Order: sequence, then structure tokens, then C-alpha cells
Amino acid sequence: MSRQKNDTAKSSNSLWGGRFEGGTSDIMEKINASIGFDKLLYSQDIAGSLAHSEMLEKIGVLSREDAAQIRIGLMQIKQEIEEGDFTYDPKLEDIHMHIESRLTEIIGEAAGRLHTARSRNDQVALDFKLWIREAYDDLDDALKAFQEALVDKAEAHHDVIMPGFTHLQSAQPVTFGHHMLAYFEMFTRDRSRLQDARIRMNESPLGAAALAGTSFPIDRFMTAKALGFDRPTANSLDSVASRDFALEFLSVASICASHVSRLAEEIVIWSSAQFNYIGLSDKFTTGSSIMPQKRNPDAAELCRAKAGRIIGALSSLLIVMKGLPLAYSKDMQEDKEATFDAADSFSLIIAAMTGMIKDMTVHKEEMRASCDAGFITATDLADWLVRVLKMPFRQAHHVTGTLVALAEAQGCDLDGLTLAQMQSAESSITQAVFDVLSPESSVASRISYGGTAPSEVLKQVKSARDRIID
Repeated sequence: MSRQKNDTAKSSNSLWGGRFEGGTSDIMEKINASIGFDKLLYSQDIAGSLAHSEMLEKIGVLSREDAAQIRIGLMQIKQEIEEGDFTYDPKLEDIHMHIESRLTEIIGEAAGRLHTARSRNDQVALDFKLWIREAYDDLDDALKAFQEALVDKAEAHHDVIMPGFTHLQSAQPVTFGHHMLAYFEMFTRDRSRLQDARIRMNESPLGAAALAGTSFPIDRFMTAKALGFDRPTANSLDSVASRDFALEFLSVASICASHVSRLAEEIVIWSSAQFNYIGLSDKFTTGSSIMPQKRNPDAAELCRAKAGRIIGALSSLLIVMKGLPLAYSKDMQEDKEATFDAADSFSLIIAAMTGMIKDMTVHKEEMRASCDAGFITATDLADWLVRVLKMPFRQAHHVTGTLVALAEAQGCDLDGLTLAQMQSAESSITQAVFDVLSPESSVASRISYGGTAPSEVLKQVKSARDRIID
């Protein structure tokens, strides 16, 4: 190693203290550095340092003059970073050492007093928690806008009839508004999980130091309050060893992303020529380089794919954490990059899906026409046999199955059979049965709470609007 390179290596180790004399290898510097991604935490790191310095001044560890210099220096660093005037060096490893090193350049010896009664272990846990808390707030706003888009679409199409599916086979007629509200319920639970997880993680690890706390008479409640936490964490080991707050964030994101993916799949299916239930504009589609007739639902397909990326981040961090002894291990440096990426993907797919829901054109005629195939009112026939003829349901199911087979052989739907043909399967059937065999009558009859009747959907719309909270 050249003299210049060795000096650089020693300089990069200066913040570790006097234990290390030799320089690290290039490979060690590369695998050890996290500045490429944790520089995103600069504002959180500076906020934590400001709160910490104010507390140290209060307990007499920092003089008023040193505390003032530290505050001025930290705000200068923040400005430099935000204006693009800050220089990053992989040899300084992470954002914490970058800020401390630059603060030393600006104010000198006083910068070294800032790290009293804390460690990079509690510092990084604090920064990461602050970042995730902000991500929760941003995503909560995005999910609220998505809820509103779903409810608006449901209200506008509360009486549009379409097939409801099981196994992707026509099952019973429903309304498109009812279908939209099903997703509203999913994303309402997602938003509830997000808000609940935010409450649970809102404890400050600052002051836990490396793992055992500190002998200095710090006021952890003061710093927790200054940073908007409900309280400090109760155990110093747990404070630096745990990343369940990140795991829960990724879990919430993964569940929500799976719901986005299901809706994206339906948009892909519905917009195909074979279904033609909806249309998407140029805003959320692309063309083909060779087939001029194509309009591809790429935004929906990418939402579907990015769900896997988010779920992968959860799996990755679970695997990192599953075998670590207490307290901190450098493995935990792998917590942030995947989480940052997942949060970006999460935010993007919610925005894209909100845009697609607002943008889509609903093809009412095509939806209604597809209800004329697949014997979609067979359950209504069975229910009529039970309700009017007092037939046990299992017997009604058998009679209905016989009539479905007869209609299939005749090449018609159930309402295309004659009364005589109906009576060939059950002699007591009357002309009144035809009143329940249209998709319109089927949908209108589903008036149970949470059912698909248009009147019920409008009630659900009103309830949904009341449940969208700020």
C-alpha cells in the first residue's frame, strides 16, 4: 500500500478511535460502506443530533457555546446537502460519519462532544425509525386519495351490472360499484394496519447508546418528545437490536401490494379484447413496436410485478434478522436499501393505481351482455325453489342443475327455457319463476347488508365516505 493510500485509510478510521492502526482493504471499504443508500437519512440524522445536543446542553454536558456551534454547523451541513454542495466519500462509511466529519471541519473540536452518550447503533435505529414514520405519513395520504377514487367510481357505477366470478367463471351478477367497494374494504384495512403500525413503532431509541445505555444523566424523555415520539424505548438492548418496525412496515406494504396486484390483474383482464369491460387512455397504456392495433395495460402489469419486489424486500429482511444474537450486528446494515426501494415501489404503485381507477372508462353494455352467458342466475332459480316451493336447498340445487344441463343442451340461458321444459324437471314450477331469472332482478334482490343491490351499494358508498378519515 502506498503512503498516500495508507494515510487515507488511517484517516478514515479516525472516528473509530485508537484501536485500529492499519488501513482497511479496498474490498472491506466497499462492503462496509452504506453511504450509497443511507445518505437518504441525512435530515433524520441531523434532526436527531439537534435534539441530542439540546438535551446535552440542558444536563450540562455541552456548554452553551459548543451547543450553539453544533446547531449552526448542523444546519449548514443540511443546507449543503440539499443544495448539492456536499461531498460524499465511501471511506467515511455512512451518513453519520459524513456529518460528524464535516461538522468537525466546520466547528472543530466541539463537534467531537456531540457523540457523547450515544452510539451509531442507537443513532441509526433512530434515523431509520424517523424515516419510516415519514414514509407511513406519506403513504397514508396516498391511500386516502386511492380510497376516494374507488368510492367515486363505485358511486358513478352503482347500478352497472357485470358478472361476478369465482374460479374466473361466471358465478352471479353483481354491480361494478359493488366490485369497486370490495377493493375499498381491502385498502381500508391496509390503511388501518399502516396507522396501527405507526403507533406501535413511535418510540425513540436515542440514548440506548451501543447496547447498555449510558452513565451520563441523559433525559431520554426530552429527546423523545422533541422528535415527536410518544416515549423512549424501554430496553436499551432491544432498542438497537430490533428491526421489527421495518419488518412491520414491509409487511403492511406487502399485504397492500398484494391487493394492488389483484386489482391490477383484473384491469389487465378487463381491458383485453376478449372482455372489453373497461378502457384505459394513453395515460396508462403503451403501444407495440410491431402491432399497431395494440394498447397494452403496462401500468397495471408493472403494478402487478412490483408487488413481488415489495414482498421480496420483506423476505430479505426476515432472513437477515432471523438468526442474529443480541444486540447489534453489521448484518443489520442490510435493512435499509431494500426498505427504501420497497417504499418507493409502494408509493409508485398506489399513485399509478389511483390514476388508473380515475382514468378508466367502464363499458356498461359489454359488462351487461356477458351476463347472458354462463347461467349466471342459476342460484336465483335455486333460491326461488326454496323460497316459493319450500323445497330443501339440496333438492333445489339438484333441480337447478338439471335445468342448467337442459338449457345447455338447448343452447340457451335459463330464461330461454319454456315453462313446460322447466316443469319437466319439477312439475310445481310456475310462470312466476321467470321474474327472478334476469340479471337485473337478481342484482336488485341482493338487499342483505353488504349485498350488491344498487340501493345497498349507495348505502355502502355513503358509509365508505364517512369512514375515510384524515
